[in-house]
Amino acid sequence: MKAVMIIHNKAVSEQIMYIFEKLHINAYTKWETVYGKGIKGEPRMGTHTWPEENTAIISILEESKLELLKQALAFLDDANKDVGIRAFVWDAEYLF
Repeated sequence: MKAVMIIHNKAVSEQIMYIFEKLHINAYTKWETVYGKGIKGEPRMGTHTWPEENTAIISILEESKLELLKQALAFLDDANKDVGIRAFVWDAEYLF
């Protein structure tokens, strides 16, 4: 199993959820509003100076879905270069 965390501008939230729906990724946890700054790009702080906001979503997937998700997210990121989508993957196992 793999844990995938996606942090993205709220502007692409609907597209991310569409990808999850099409790939039958039905189990996830979503944080509607998160703030921060990546290595490059502008901060997203929900303030007057930095008004944009991010969303974060995490899902534990079977490895068979990982490549399809990666391809879909890369396509979305390529089509929305100025928006910002970052995904992180690590090994996961159920404790119980």
